[in-house]
Amino acid sequence: MLSRLFAPKVQVSAHCDLPCGVYDPAQARIEAESVKAIQEKYQANEDAHFRARATVIKEERAELAKHHISVLWSDYFKPPHFEKYPELHQLVNDTLKALSAAKGSTDPATGQKALDFIARVDKIFWETKKS
Repeated sequence: MLSRLFAPKVQVSAHCDLPCGVYDPAQARIEAESVKAIQEKYQANEDAHFRARATVIKEERAELAKHHISVLWSDYFKPPHFEKYPELHQLVNDTLKALSAAKGSTDPATGQKALDFIARVDKIFWETKKS
């Protein structure tokens, strides 16, 4: 009874428990590099078990990359960033869509496209850190 009385009424979650304020697109880039590398390994291997494992891992890595980009968009970037970089909303959306495409594909070109979008987010991110 007492545990219900003192239980939190609202549960929240964050990419970190504080939030820590530490953000870096490198986390998304590393996961996306894994996606592309797995896509390449998938293409070079005919073993059905290897391909099944590769698919699962690739999809997990793509989802993690999407998470890291989403955290940047929702937690790091603020209105002044969106004012200075009006393309940022569309760029983040395009990046997430490219990661979704890579998640559902074994073609390394989709992984590279996601990496190209992440590089553009990374460039803007580091420009915002200078100001």
